[in-house]
Amino acid sequence: MGILTAAASIPVLLFGLQSGAIADRLTRHRPLMIACELASCAAAATIPIAWLLGLLNVIWLIAVALVIGTAGVLFKAANFPHLAAVVDPSQRTEAMAGFHASYSVASVSGPGLAGLLVQLLTAPLAVLAEAFAFLTSALLLRTIRTPEHNTPAASKSMWRDVVEGLRTSVTNPVLRALLGAGVTINFFAMAYTAVYMLYMLNTLGIPKALIGVLIALSGAGGLFGAWLTARLSKRYGENRVLLVSVIFFPIEILAVGLLTGPLWWKLALLALTGTITGGIVVAFATCMGAITLRETPPELRGRVNATTTFAVQGVLALGGLAGGFMAELIGLRPVILICAAGIALSTIWIWTSPLRPQRRRTTLLHTPAPSPTDSTTHLIESKRHAAP
Repeated sequence: MGILTAAASIPVLLFGLQSGAIADRLTRHRPLMIACELASCAAAATIPIAWLLGLLNVIWLIAVALVIGTAGVLFKAANFPHLAAVVDPSQRTEAMAGFHASYSVASVSGPGLAGLLVQLLTAPLAVLAEAFAFLTSALLLRTIRTPEHNTPAASKSMWRDVVEGLRTSVTNPVLRALLGAGVTINFFAMAYTAVYMLYMLNTLGIPKALIGVLIALSGAGGLFGAWLTARLSKRYGENRVLLVSVIFFPIEILAVGLLTGPLWWKLALLALTGTITGGIVVAFATCMGAITLRETPPELRGRVNATTTFAVQGVLALGGLAGGFMAELIGLRPVILICAAGIALSTIWIWTSPLRPQRRRTTLLHTPAPSPTDSTTHLIESKRHAAP
């Protein structure tokens, strides 16, 4: 099971950076995205067929996981520049908000739906639902009629293209801040996730059924966060929304780590902070995507996005291992508090970057009246004024 779980993530590490270079070389991204969904559909459909023929085994499942994982890596690499090509710049934040809201809801409802389908259909036949979902996605992409306006990047070699994406991600101060914040958040969030269920059950005494409800509330918060982010960004800009949202990122984890008292109080506070955090996560991710699109040269969008995905996804395994290891050494509650403090470090990345409004210097030239003793003398005075 461990190998099977890892197989879904291995393609990110093996092909993540190269996928961005491939995406930047394309004139049209939509055909690749449709092909990826069809390949995933075909791979998933082989599971019930192999089961019916008596051929299904763990090796087959691992192979399917690798195919779907690789297709997913290519799809995500092409999807980012595709959005920039078909969505007007004035609507990109709303588009990003819609993407992250739908992902938030799917990540919450998907596991529950999977469990229901397994009970109703058995596990191999339940995978048909995934195959159908991939096919539906391909058909919906096929219905998009908006033409793509993408100029492919001049390719040198795969290695040079990948290095160029890496260099841009770490030398641009805004992109570097977003990358650092994303890696920091995901590392400590995964460490928190590794001990979350044990902590909720054994330390806080939250019933299993209610844990599912609390998780669902985060999905509802994500929908509200998407709606609010689209409006706030129009009024205040993505930079300000990002600066504020990152401050409140650790609020739920900190509340969980400090929480004591009767069950009703725990549930009330967890429901409130979970809903707020669901909105904050979507707000941060939406603004992060919109700012990345804005700051990245068009010919490098695929590679910069792939670099971010590679780093952010690659650190998840390290965070999970660190969370479990620390819990063995110091216990569950201290790990929760460490994770809250660790996620708070992401604020440093964002607030010390050019995303924060800078104090500007304004030089005013004053020409006083000629002096009685020297009419040719002019005094120049400089004053500093703070601008928001």
